[in-house]
Amino acid sequence: MVAIVLILAGTLTAAANRAQVGVKGVGCLSNLRQWGLATQHYVIDNSDLLPPDGAPNGISKDAAWYVDLPLAIGALPYPRAGSWRTNPSAVLPKSLWICPANRRRSNGNLLFHYVLNRRINGSGSETHSVALASLPAPAETPWLFDNGRLAAVATEGNVHTNAHGSGANFLFLDGHAQRFPNTLYWNFRRSRPITNTPSLRWFP
Repeated sequence: MVAIVLILAGTLTAAANRAQVGVKGVGCLSNLRQWGLATQHYVIDNSDLLPPDGAPNGISKDAAWYVDLPLAIGALPYPRAGSWRTNPSAVLPKSLWICPANRRRSNGNLLFHYVLNRRINGSGSETHSVALASLPAPAETPWLFDNGRLAAVATEGNVHTNAHGSGANFLFLDGHAQRFPNTLYWNFRRSRPITNTPSLRWFP
């Protein structure tokens, strides 16, 4: 009898954990879709130009995705988003900036749960803007994605490998958001990202 109760308890716990992972994944995808909406608003208001990257460490006060995109939907820009950005003991809020499944907090440096694909700009300039219409495959090109580190702007090497059940969520330039298992974007044998698959086109 005790064994049956323990088995049932273990089964229920596993089911509850899976449900919690699912809820957090939905919350993250919802955040990314909001960032996609912000991007579309920004592009419409700025002659088809995407926002500039901004400083990769997040210190830009203007001309940066983390300033321009929230303003496009009436949200607070990153510099005013809260003390959690640099305070390791601050409670992570329910926010567009925060992935519900990501437990990473600041280590004293600026924290970003979502990171912009640096490959899209490709110029090396923090203030350069690219026209959305000039990019050939928006539905396969990641724009923002779950961040496994801290930076605001980075390459495919920053994708989180275990944010959502051994995977990560991605926002694409066409506005859709989707989860991918980590085996589709990370080579674990070589400890490096997989670059430019048919579904994830990092280099436009």
